[in-house]
Amino acid sequence: MLAGCDFLELCRLQEASLRERAARFRVRLYGSLSATGVGHGTDAAVVAGLLGMQPEACPSSLLAELHERPRFRRSVPLDGACLTVCLEDVECAELIHDFPYSNTLVCELLDGFGAVLTTREYYSVGGGFIQWKGWKPPERGRPAYRFATMREIKDILSTTGLTLHEVVLSNESAITGMSRPRILERLDALLAHMEEGVKRGLEAQGPLPGSLNVQRKAAMLRRASAGLPLRGDRFLCGLNAYAFAVAEENAAGGVVVTAPTCGAAGVVPAVMYAMRHDLTVGDRGIREGLLAAAIVGYLAKHNASIAGAEVGCQGEVGVASAMAAAMLTHARGGKTQIVENAAEIALEHHLGLTCDPVHGLVQIPCIERNAMGAIKAYNAALIASSVEPSYQRVSLDAAIRAMAETGRDMHSKFKETSLGGLAVSMVNC
Repeated sequence: MLAGCDFLELCRLQEASLRERAARFRVRLYGSLSATGVGHGTDAAVVAGLLGMQPEACPSSLLAELHERPRFRRSVPLDGACLTVCLEDVECAELIHDFPYSNTLVCELLDGFGAVLTTREYYSVGGGFIQWKGWKPPERGRPAYRFATMREIKDILSTTGLTLHEVVLSNESAITGMSRPRILERLDALLAHMEEGVKRGLEAQGPLPGSLNVQRKAAMLRRASAGLPLRGDRFLCGLNAYAFAVAEENAAGGVVVTAPTCGAAGVVPAVMYAMRHDLTVGDRGIREGLLAAAIVGYLAKHNASIAGAEVGCQGEVGVASAMAAAMLTHARGGKTQIVENAAEIALEHHLGLTCDPVHGLVQIPCIERNAMGAIKAYNAALIASSVEPSYQRVSLDAAIRAMAETGRDMHSKFKETSLGGLAVSMVNC
């Protein structure tokens, strides 16, 4: 959707040409986007972007309508030009290509004779981040505290006496120029989106879109949790329900927060919702915990990857689970070493996890996998908080390096292409 919005702005520069020459769009998906983009809703998202929709404001009903009427052409908001777009303007191109990122799409504006008026290559690099050919990082301020590893962060904390969330706040303020109150305001907005995603998912029922006829289960799990006799079972079943709720919203094209990705969008919100409603963690603790989680996501992204197309689901649900474990541990007052241990335990036990969505849909095994990631996050925080911290032998940095190496060696059929693993074995059974 972000790529579509950006390309729409690029097309505005061509309005003089558009008034003189009939034009149309052509969007081509490459790599894992070609294999699973339709199932993930990439085609509808790009068209929605070309229609001027922003991700946080796009109604899920529009995405559903685009799929229901793939040939229906809608007017593009370009002054002085008559230009339309429909789902059939999006094509699935080659799986194997020479672009620098696996998740690549190319947007073109063509005249009536098929000549290219303007074009741009877009790369989805994970976590909702978009780059394009010729892209340069925006000029920003220098971070107050530079770090590339967890070891370096701990050295900073030891020297300054700061906490994890204070380092993140200082860096965010230095890089963006925003005040701390403004940063916290935006953080609260993200938490509100997470909260609403859980609530919407818990209320929704019925089948999810697509060919698998997967039924929503979040509401069912929530009802079941209330009737369980043991308190521990009620909590775990509820945590499952929260994760299912957001993962099902994602599968239905609803608004979710990439934490760190859409495919893993249910893990962090599920643990956050449980912290607020079941574990009586206050808003300040949740806010500070999410800042600590951001460090884990940053380290994973910059030292390995958070994209299923690059390292498999270990980079999506695995990293989300590590982030959630860090969030919970930090929010409950855990020391830095315990926070690191919790994140490492959660990530370690997702290493090697493949990304093998059946029919290219973020439903099987993705929805249940979000629930398992949330449960592992809670258990990792529990283990790390219950044992002597110095007994932990594996560092978070080592686990992230292992994830990067595993991702490099993983066969491409296990990296969001739906050409291996459960995506094949389930279909062939």
